[in-house]
Amino acid sequence: MTALLEARGVTKRFGAVEALRGASFAVGEGEVVALMGDNGAGKSTLIKTICGVYAPDAGEIRFAGSSIAGLSPSAVHGLGIETVYQDLALAPDLDTAANLFLGRELLAAGLLGRFGVLAKKRMAARAVQVLTDLKVAIKDPTAPVATLSGGQQQSVAVARAVTWADRLVIMDEPTAALGVPQTRAVLDLIRRVRDSGRSVVLISHSLPDVMAVSDRIEVLRLGRRVARLVTRETDEAQIVGAMTGAWTQEDAE
Repeated sequence: MTALLEARGVTKRFGAVEALRGASFAVGEGEVVALMGDNGAGKSTLIKTICGVYAPDAGEIRFAGSSIAGLSPSAVHGLGIETVYQDLALAPDLDTAANLFLGRELLAAGLLGRFGVLAKKRMAARAVQVLTDLKVAIKDPTAPVATLSGGQQQSVAVARAVTWADRLVIMDEPTAALGVPQTRAVLDLIRRVRDSGRSVVLISHSLPDVMAVSDRIEVLRLGRRVARLVTRETDEAQIVGAMTGAWTQEDAE
């Protein structure tokens, strides 16, 4: 596998606490890789280090062959990487299009744009196109996202990431607190994101979701990678064993 994103030996300390102790992780072009581990395993810290929220104390992070360790979040976004965090970071009183362009609003052409007038029709048309491409059904895209279901809000957050990420989308617990139909819709959406040519990193505690949608699984435990698994060649018992320390893959690091 040629890695699109690869982290090697990443260390991150917060005072006396060592959250990452030589963590490694990799995702290839056009694949869904699940990042799993118990609470405190270092998953969120590793992702935030990759995305530029934290600077690594040691180790290497490379994207498309170039080092990105220590880059700012905006610089990481500029490389085509977007993250959908668990809180979604949506503006509940704004509609779908406004949320897709939140912080990246398009301005009207000419003099109006110089005065800060937004190109709302262009943004709405682009939003409809993105939703159509991803087969996301939202009854009224002009309604505030606060009126949408949990699954639809998750879909809006993913659509926003896809709007700006042309290489890699990272999703943090995208099916948490969703019902069965909404979870199924989000998993289908993840498959469509992969089918669009983007790579996906899926952080999840749900073994059925991971088994259903991922191509590979990497497991962290106590700040280190302890297993690299091909989904179709493993089972839930082996994954749980890696997460709990009952089983460790010798060449995982």
